[in-house]
Amino acid sequence: MCGIVGVVGRGPAAAPILDALRRLEYRGYDSAGIATLERGLLTRRRAVGKLKNLESKLTCEPLAGLIGIGHTRWATHGRPNEKNAHPHAVDGVAVVHNGIIENHRELRNELKQAGSRFATDTDTEVIAHLVSQQLKKGCEPVDAVRVALPRLEGAFALAFLFEGYDNLIIGARKGSPLAVGYGRGEMYLGSDAIALAPLTDVISFLEDGDIVMVTRQGIDFFNAKGEHLRRSPAKITGSAMLVQKGGHRHFMVKEIHEQPRVVGQTLAQYIDVAGGTIKMPKDVELNVQGINRVSITACGTAFYAGLIARYWFERYAGLPVEIDIASEFRYRDVPFESGNLSIFVSQSGETADTLASLEFAKARGQRVLSVVNVPNSTIARSSQIVLPTLAGPEVGVASTKAFTCQLATLACLAVAAGRNRGVLSSDDEVPLVRALADVPNYMTCALELEPKIRQLARKIAASRDALFIGRGTSYPLALEGALKLKEITYIHAEGYAAGELKHGPIALIEKNLPVVVIAPGDMTFEKTMSNMHEVIAREGRTILITDQKGASLAAPESWATLVLPDMPTLVAPLVFALPLQLLAYHTALVLGTDVDQPRNLAKSVTVE
Repeated sequence: MCGIVGVVGRGPAAAPILDALRRLEYRGYDSAGIATLERGLLTRRRAVGKLKNLESKLTCEPLAGLIGIGHTRWATHGRPNEKNAHPHAVDGVAVVHNGIIENHRELRNELKQAGSRFATDTDTEVIAHLVSQQLKKGCEPVDAVRVALPRLEGAFALAFLFEGYDNLIIGARKGSPLAVGYGRGEMYLGSDAIALAPLTDVISFLEDGDIVMVTRQGIDFFNAKGEHLRRSPAKITGSAMLVQKGGHRHFMVKEIHEQPRVVGQTLAQYIDVAGGTIKMPKDVELNVQGINRVSITACGTAFYAGLIARYWFERYAGLPVEIDIASEFRYRDVPFESGNLSIFVSQSGETADTLASLEFAKARGQRVLSVVNVPNSTIARSSQIVLPTLAGPEVGVASTKAFTCQLATLACLAVAAGRNRGVLSSDDEVPLVRALADVPNYMTCALELEPKIRQLARKIAASRDALFIGRGTSYPLALEGALKLKEITYIHAEGYAAGELKHGPIALIEKNLPVVVIAPGDMTFEKTMSNMHEVIAREGRTILITDQKGASLAAPESWATLVLPDMPTLVAPLVFALPLQLLAYHTALVLGTDVDQPRNLAKSVTVE
């Protein structure tokens, strides 16, 4: 969601802050701002819209301060306008905030009664007033923050700048991620490692409840009682630097085309092709013999990866699976049996609802396993078992390569669980491992369909609605295909289990309505073809995505057909995902939407 950057430097801070904010654009935002100390006085520049608007303002009205904080805002409370843009400033205190203060109305009313005057409509401004209130009582800045924070209900990552303190930024975290970076005579603060990557490769992550004082001389951590804490710094990998488009028009299409490579890298850490076995990382002890249920929890595209994994765990490991959206799971009265396995899937490892669900399950005696793309994320650090995906930084808001790397990891986990439980023999495991090893080649073939998909996209772009249908693991793919289309084209799209058409959705079929039919030549193929013909009979335009076997069996009436190579059932979802991604991407190009930063969306949802 919102992006935070802070610099305590030796040269003007505005330029490195602006550069770091550019690296946070993928998080989604609608306004931006920077505050520095100019001759000891707080000075701000804020602008609505893209960072180029803030850059233009800085060109006309430059900031020379050596210390500063910056922010990209994704509006939650208050319209996206300059008045509501961060940083907020109150009586010599400037603050930037990622999160939601749930009791802001009560605090606002209390502060107003005490004489505070509010200049914005945001929940964040109450934080600045609370801290200012403590400063007026004679508190030092760190004590003012420490006293104010317990009044806040909700999630937050905060950075404060204080008038008259030209060598101090204070940060604090509860729920939303925050990191600090170490330089030579300079120190930094940011929402994630990607923001700090051009500035430093040594960072520490704040844990929940941490308060941090950042000066040019060093970084000090405290808890809510003011007691010193130790947080070990870590060296970030070079992959955090790799956020260039590499000659592609958009990050999304670059990331689509990276999939054969990054899925291959992910699989390489889990499969032994020569031995025909799944191998877990050295620090992972997978023992699922004594469990009787797996629960999978995630949000968005990661949830659809979990839906597909449910089929795999049931088929290959003989394990019943319960799956839920994280924002619902954490509020259910789930009866847990101690010692069962709970799996949490998140690209960023910072998804607020998924993290809260993880803590909920852990407190009830569940073994916690996470599948994450950021191995030093909060979800990873909170898990007993971590299975990393190796997708590399994913900048496009619409997830592509992270999704298929999640699927690759979950497929390996399901097969490994099957062997561990004795459901699969070694002879059963060998062809499954070979199938996984061949996925990058199948993906390369799928990408060769792009010219034909580009032509289809021109016709789909004229539609207001679209449907996606499938059976088995192709049903979650239908949900994912619909999500991709609606995310970046703003075309209303829905995914359904093909067998549910006659239970309501068929009422939506009308002449020329695009209906994407995902139907590999598996045991559900004939049933899915019957559903496709029901659409054709009502003059819908069907786009059949199938394999060579399916194409040989399908009747020719489909409006368009995309044919993939034949492949084992286990790996079909990983490969069939690519045409769906390309279809959404090229339709968005035709419509001229902002592919990498679609309206109203954020890459990492760090608030509830």
